[in-house]
Amino acid sequence: MVYRLTRMYWRLERKSSLICRKMMTEMMRAETTSVTDTTQAHSDVLTPEQRSRCMSRIRGKDTSPEMIVRSLVFSMGYRYRLHDRRLPGSPDLVFKSRRQVIFVHGCFWHMHNCRYGQVRPKANANFWETKRNRNVQRDLDNLTALKAAGWTHLVIWECEMKDSETLRERIRGFLL
Repeated sequence: MVYRLTRMYWRLERKSSLICRKMMTEMMRAETTSVTDTTQAHSDVLTPEQRSRCMSRIRGKDTSPEMIVRSLVFSMGYRYRLHDRRLPGSPDLVFKSRRQVIFVHGCFWHMHNCRYGQVRPKANANFWETKRNRNVQRDLDNLTALKAAGWTHLVIWECEMKDSETLRERIRGFLL
């Protein structure tokens, strides 16, 4: 089970970002082989159109970490609803009868304290810092509103997907 989930995660991850990686590799190759002009220094290796295409592929729902958690919870025998917009933050998994929700957060986007969450983009740094800080503040507001409404929550981080047995025990402990 552990091997299958890990394999599924990396297959989905590879498939979703393959186009962006390929474009980035081609651009890097083109930059190193061509004569570089120091007056045209770019902070990004992709053109704005290519960057836009890559960014448009980043999803908020049905991400590969979310799919892993969903299949794990389903295999444990629990049934749930997805993305209930009536609740603050539109939680990823909603257990209405238990009044419990699970959020699956990406480490980069929600500034987790792991090495993936501490990455700071150099290109357009102010924009990214502001955006990520707003995500963290919105998360805190949503969790506070859920708690005030009588719901309990569990936040699962993307970096926690690697050890599915620990993840399974954490989810089981939360849902009991």
